[in-house]
Amino acid sequence: MTMRNNVRRIRPWQLALTAAVMALPLITSAPAVKGIAFVRAVHAEDRRLDTSRLISVGGDITEIVYALGEESRLIARDTTSTYPEAALKLPNVGYMRALSPEGILAMNPTAIIAVEGSGPKEALAVLKNASVPFETVPSPFTRDGIIAKIDRVGALLGVPDKAKALEGTVAADLDAAIADAEKRPEAERKRVLFILSAQNGRIMASGTGTAADGIIQLAGAVNAVGAFPGYKPLTDEAIIEAKPDIILMMDRGDAAGTRNEDLLAQPAIALTPAGEKKAIVRMDGIYLLGFGPRTAAAARELHAAIYGG
Repeated sequence: MTMRNNVRRIRPWQLALTAAVMALPLITSAPAVKGIAFVRAVHAEDRRLDTSRLISVGGDITEIVYALGEESRLIARDTTSTYPEAALKLPNVGYMRALSPEGILAMNPTAIIAVEGSGPKEALAVLKNASVPFETVPSPFTRDGIIAKIDRVGALLGVPDKAKALEGTVAADLDAAIADAEKRPEAERKRVLFILSAQNGRIMASGTGTAADGIIQLAGAVNAVGAFPGYKPLTDEAIIEAKPDIILMMDRGDAAGTRNEDLLAQPAIALTPAGEKKAIVRMDGIYLLGFGPRTAAAARELHAAIYGG
């Protein structure tokens, strides 16, 4: 029987890939300090980080802003920002990798916080020339990466105390999910093949260093094609040799994606353990791959879908 994971359904989105997280040093309130030059530097930084009219780019960034209780600053969001549902009421400035500078500038933002990889470069150049602060937040697909991302967003918003509280809650949830997943013996861990797309019979799969690879590990499973970085098309031979027990895909919620029956009809897929058992798991993309405050829940649900229970 085909395995399905009916998680929270959100609108369709395009997969946003992200990379490494680093913490942004926070300028805290300081006692009176002598020196006009220092005071001017602090004031300049305050203006640079004016987030009173904020545009968030990246579903994970938007989720964190809401989780921090700072959503009143938001005046717009990008297409991938589909959670929480309230975010859908905000104006949409487009897909994170195809931003329109004209549309963004028309919103008169004081700042933009975006996940690293947003663009294109030409759009960012226009925004820079218009003196709109554009802060990027890198994101490795790890437990620590999520915590650092929250810290960075909290610093940019000037709410470090809220960020620390959220970090504590999220870290505890992640640690518990990871501990549960790690109880499964290595010999019992199933091999998971994440398929990004399968258009025209061409399987585009996830290697290492991707959000899919990260969530598979957090769920206590093994990436079936961990021999290459990033995403790449697989030959029929590579699919058969990968021997996946489970096929994992995004549930796009529309007719645009490949249907299970069409995927299982491909000869190479049919010859795998997953194909023989019709073991396909689909989860909402931003929930599964977002690496934000809900990732612990996503890891648990993926673990349950893979192993049952």
